[in-house]
Amino acid sequence: MLFHSSLRKELSRSFGATLVVLITVVMTMTLIRTLGLASRGSFNPSDVTLVMGYTVLAYTPTLLSMSLFIAIIATLSRMYRDSEMVIWFCSGKGLAALLGPLFRFSWPIFAVIAALALLVLPWTNLRINDLQNQYEQRGDLERIEPGQFQESANGARVFFIEKNQPGQTNGTNVFIATTEFGKETITTAHSGRIERTPQGQYLMLDGGQRLETAVGTTDLKISQFVTYGTHLAANPLVESSSLFVNTHTTLDLFQMATPAAWGELSWRFGLILAAFNFVIIGVALSSVNPRVGKSLNLIFALFAFVVYFNLLNLGQSWIFAGKANFASFMVALHGSVFALASFWLAKGHNNWHWRNFFSVRSQMQPEVKA
Repeated sequence: MLFHSSLRKELSRSFGATLVVLITVVMTMTLIRTLGLASRGSFNPSDVTLVMGYTVLAYTPTLLSMSLFIAIIATLSRMYRDSEMVIWFCSGKGLAALLGPLFRFSWPIFAVIAALALLVLPWTNLRINDLQNQYEQRGDLERIEPGQFQESANGARVFFIEKNQPGQTNGTNVFIATTEFGKETITTAHSGRIERTPQGQYLMLDGGQRLETAVGTTDLKISQFVTYGTHLAANPLVESSSLFVNTHTTLDLFQMATPAAWGELSWRFGLILAAFNFVIIGVALSSVNPRVGKSLNLIFALFAFVVYFNLLNLGQSWIFAGKANFASFMVALHGSVFALASFWLAKGHNNWHWRNFFSVRSQMQPEVKA
């Protein structure tokens, strides 16, 4: 049908343009956030691009749902404004008949959202978690940067060293502040070097002094040394059991069957169900007076989108805390949204109005004879 073909073409253009804009905005915001995390030592600065790419990929199901929703609202609102919907209605078709071509256009997007939410999302979260853990689990040697104060893996030491050239294992003007075993020590040295022994890596200091004091006392012990060695610890790897729940595969979450796992599953399956409901909501929202501007319609659509996804987040936290059941929450949220959107669509399809409802009730009342 010619109308269906033109509708799909316009939806494709609107969907593609909206998706590009949203991805650009999210990439910019993610880049700023990732750079901030890298500056605070959460990520390796060289991995900023990777982290940004994984983060944007994790947001893609939400962006696809939002782009589809906005594309439907914008396209149908334009058709109402240009009186193209009059032709559709005059051909004997109602508002609900638009669901057919819209779902035929949307099903590939639903498939992509399902694949991303159920398969790709845990993988991206795992990769981000691995990059963060690898950087946080650096040994003290890797944490030492020339001309910068760096904290050790366990947070008990602060290092400062000036390296003569990149890649060298010696440096000058070494400073180490340590808080361990109820003692605070400050060690300074003219130079230092890295030595590898069977017991591990050591930072050997030459020509310096050491200030030691017990926590809570004023006693100070000062010692001079010609050579002094301090161990550079390596942080042990994190076991898989300590991984975040959002890094587990969907099948693993079903097998775990914990409140945290059900909460994560409610989010992943909620992304798919929300995209389905947004098609119905979009058709219902697009039925407006052509004389009224479309800005109010888009604002209300964005408000509905934000409320819906905030309820998804809220339900995930409730299930995680054991305050709600997975099945009950899914039926209550997505079922109620589907019922409300379907009623709203039926109202526009049948041209129901509250005044007509009250007039029918008044006609049904029997007349009272005098």
